[in-house]
Amino acid sequence: MYNPIKKVAAVHDLSGIGRVSLTSVIPILSSMGAQVCPLPTAVLSSHTQYPDFYKVDLSEHLLPFINHWKQLELKFDAIYSGYLASAAQVEIVEHLIDTFYHKKLLVVVDPVMGDNGSRYASLGEDLVDEMKRLIQKADIITPNLTEAALLLDEPYNEEIEQEVVKDWLVRLSEKGPRTVIITSAPEKPKNKSTSVIAYESITKRFWKVSCHYLPANYPGTGDSFTSVVTGAILQGDSLPIALDRAVQFISYGVRATFGHSYDTREGIVLERILKNLDNPVTMGTYELLD
Repeated sequence: MYNPIKKVAAVHDLSGIGRVSLTSVIPILSSMGAQVCPLPTAVLSSHTQYPDFYKVDLSEHLLPFINHWKQLELKFDAIYSGYLASAAQVEIVEHLIDTFYHKKLLVVVDPVMGDNGSRYASLGEDLVDEMKRLIQKADIITPNLTEAALLLDEPYNEEIEQEVVKDWLVRLSEKGPRTVIITSAPEKPKNKSTSVIAYESITKRFWKVSCHYLPANYPGTGDSFTSVVTGAILQGDSLPIALDRAVQFISYGVRATFGHSYDTREGIVLERILKNLDNPVTMGTYELLD
């Protein structure tokens, strides 16, 4: 049956506190005109940066969800995965992709595994090996610098040179995804700006979008970034415009939040900035790298 709205199967956790995962994915993609069909990997009392969080792993329930969707003969325009509660869930996501695959399906994998040079303590080392397999089925992957290092078995270096980042992008694309986006790439001088660098294997072009750095860490910005990129691609944006749109949205969110005396673990004040997704992209922000 024809659906005038793009339909996205979103495989993420649901955290009660903190604007991460589905509590970011759903409002962002909905604001961008997509219907979000959540497949929750886990339910958490809060995201994992809060102490003593309570977590319910939903692994045993995912296949019945998928089987019911198959009975309903659903057709998805995109499958978008993020936080997985265990390495065993990778096989389930692969099954989801295979079950609903068609030639125009967009598969986006945000390989959530760590940040700031370390793997998340709540996730096992076995997830890294399984994630290396999952990205082979993706069209777009959006690792941060830490996750890119984990996927390539490379040491993390917060002062990595741009040419090395470009090499990592190509090597990751050779594993399957046609588009690789590395976030949190450092710029020089240190702590003045940061950048997102992307590579399209089809055109063999590198794109870069930079933004000013602020000394704050807000959980969920990676989820929001990838959600905006996904929504932008679904609505017909080119990759560099999608990057511009996502970086500008996150930058505005960080600035809107930074001036408040605020528990940063709650993430950016998403509710204040969702309407900015309707604003035109500022032209001339992205650059094409040699």
